[in-house]
Amino acid sequence: MDRARRARRPRSVLALLTAALLAVPGITALSSAARAADADLAKNGGFESGLDGWTCTAGTTVNSPVHSGSSALQATPAGSDNAQCAQTVTVQPNAQYTLSGYVRGSYVYLGANGTGTTDVSTWTQSAPDWQKLTTTFTTGATTTKVTLYTHGWYGTGAYYADDISLIGPGASTGQPPAAPTGLKAGTVTSSSVALSWSAVTGATSYAVYRDGAKVRTVSGTSATVTGLAPSTAYAFQVTASNDAGESARSGAVTATTTAGTGGGSTDLPAHALVGYLHASFANGSGYTRLADVPDSWDVIDLAFGEPTSATSGDIRFNRCPVTECPNVESDADFKAAIKAKQAAGKKVLISIGGQNGQVQLTTTAARDAFVSSVSTIIDTYGLDGLDIDFEGHSLSLNANDTDFKNPTTPVVVNLISALKTLKAKYGSKFVLTMAPETFFVQLGYQYYGTGKWGGQDPRCGAYLPVIYALRDDLTLLHVQDYNSGPIMGLDNQYHSMGGADFHIAMTDMLLTGFPVAGDANNVFPPLRPDQVAIGMPASTNAGNGYVAPSEVTKTLDCLTKKTNCGSYPTHGTWPALRGLMTWSVNWDRYSNWEFQKTFDAYFG
Repeated sequence: MDRARRARRPRSVLALLTAALLAVPGITALSSAARAADADLAKNGGFESGLDGWTCTAGTTVNSPVHSGSSALQATPAGSDNAQCAQTVTVQPNAQYTLSGYVRGSYVYLGANGTGTTDVSTWTQSAPDWQKLTTTFTTGATTTKVTLYTHGWYGTGAYYADDISLIGPGASTGQPPAAPTGLKAGTVTSSSVALSWSAVTGATSYAVYRDGAKVRTVSGTSATVTGLAPSTAYAFQVTASNDAGESARSGAVTATTTAGTGGGSTDLPAHALVGYLHASFANGSGYTRLADVPDSWDVIDLAFGEPTSATSGDIRFNRCPVTECPNVESDADFKAAIKAKQAAGKKVLISIGGQNGQVQLTTTAARDAFVSSVSTIIDTYGLDGLDIDFEGHSLSLNANDTDFKNPTTPVVVNLISALKTLKAKYGSKFVLTMAPETFFVQLGYQYYGTGKWGGQDPRCGAYLPVIYALRDDLTLLHVQDYNSGPIMGLDNQYHSMGGADFHIAMTDMLLTGFPVAGDANNVFPPLRPDQVAIGMPASTNAGNGYVAPSEVTKTLDCLTKKTNCGSYPTHGTWPALRGLMTWSVNWDRYSNWEFQKTFDAYFG
C-alpha cells in the first residue's frame, strides 16, 4: 500500500551551523587535561556488531562498500520513511562534543538531538564515494543524554554510513539500582494480572517479566499484564533500571488467571481451520456449494456482506446469481447446509468488507444501520457470528488520534461500539473474528496514524484500537499474512513474504505484544494464543505470499514447539495457537485441497 510522501526539499544547514558555532562562547582549544578525558561515546559506530546499539527504521549491515573494518550501514528510504538510524548516549552537561562519520549516497544526514542548546546536523547532497561529515555542539547545563542519528531523504535511494564517532568527555555511569522488592499480585481476571512493588532508589524505569520474557516497561511501581490465557498460572518478576543498566530480577510471584467467559469461550476445537467461502461471487476458482465444504473446515466465513454505499452502514448479503454461478444452490438448500454444518460443530459466519466492500461508519446513524443490517443477515441465515474484513480505506485515523487505547476517530469509535452491541445482543457464544492486513496491525510497531509530525499514511496501525477494545470479546484474530510489503519484526529487521520467517515474525508480534510507534510506554498487549490463527493464501492463485506446505509446517513447529525456527528469535512457545486461516476454501479446492491436507496432517 502506498504511504503518503512528504514533498520537502533538503535545506542547506551548513551556513546556519557555522554561524551558530561561532556564536557559542568558549569554543576554543580544550585544555590538555580535558582532552585526555575525551572518549568515543558512540556504541558500535563501525557497525561491526550489526545494528547493536542502533534503532533503525529501515537499515541493515553490509560487507561492501565499507569505509573501514568489515561492515557498514545500508539504509533505504521509502515512502514517508527517511530510513533513520539512531542511538542515545550518555554525556556530561556543559561539555563540548564532536560528532563525525563517513557516508556515501545522495542526501545523507548526520546529526544530534536533545543537546540542551542548539541541535545540530550536517549533510551532503551527493557522495559517490566515502565522505566525512563533522559537526560540533555543546551540551546544556542539565543535559545528560543526546541522540545521534543518520538518515537519508525520501525516495532518493540507499545511503551508507560507517565509523560514526562522538568524541568528548564521558559521563560516569554509576551503578545499576538494586533489585525491586515487595512484588505482589493484585486484581486477577481471566486475561490479566495487576502487579505492584516497592520503589527502588535511583531507578528511572522498571521492566516486568512474564515466565522469563520481558513484557512491559513502566516508569511507576505498578503494571497490569494483559493478553493472558484463562485458568493459567504465570510467574512474574520485576527489574529496575537507570542509566548504568538493569538490576537483577526480583523474587518471582505466581498468579493464576480465572476461568474465561469472553471471546475465547466458544466451543471451537483446540486447533481450528478457518476458510473464506466465495458465497456472493464467482472467480477463476469456481463456485463451491456450502454443503460440499469438507468437514476439516471448522470456521467458514461467507464472503462477503457489502455496504450499499461506503458510509451508509447498511450491509447487504447477496448470494451469487445463477448467471454468474450456474451451480449455485437455492436459498433453502443454503440454509439447510448452514444448519448441517452447525450440527457437525462447525461455525458459519458472515464476513463484512473484503477488497471491494469499503465500510466507513462516520456517523452514529451509520453505526446503528450497521448493527441493524448485520443482525438481519445473521438472523435470516441463522449464523454463528461475524467476521470483520475491513480493507482499503475503511479504517483511517484522524491526525490528532495518537493513543490506540483511547481512540477518537469516528470510524473507529463507531465500529467498536457496533461490535460491542452485537456481542452483547447475541451473548457469549457469538463468534467474532477479524482479518486485518499487516499494514493495519504489525506496521503499528513502527508507525501509528499520521505520526507525531504528520506525513505518514493515516491507516498505519488503524486496526489496533479496534482489536484492543474488543480483546475480551474477540474469538479469533487472523491477520492476512499475504499481499503485504516488508514489515519490521520485534528483532528490528524487515521480514518479507515467501517463507516461514514472515509468518513466524508476524505471529510472534501478536503473541508477545509490541510498543506502538516505538513508544515503550504505549504497548499493544499480547493476545491469547487461542485467539490467534495465521492467515495464508491457499495457493499461488489465491494471492501474493503463498508458501509451500513445508514452510507451513516450519511455521507451526517454531510457534508451537520452538523447533525449526530459523533466524528469527521468538519470544515464547505457544502450543495453544488456535490454527490457520486461508483465502480461500474455493482456491484450496481448485488446488486439490493442499492447504487443508497440510493442516490435517499437522494437527490430526
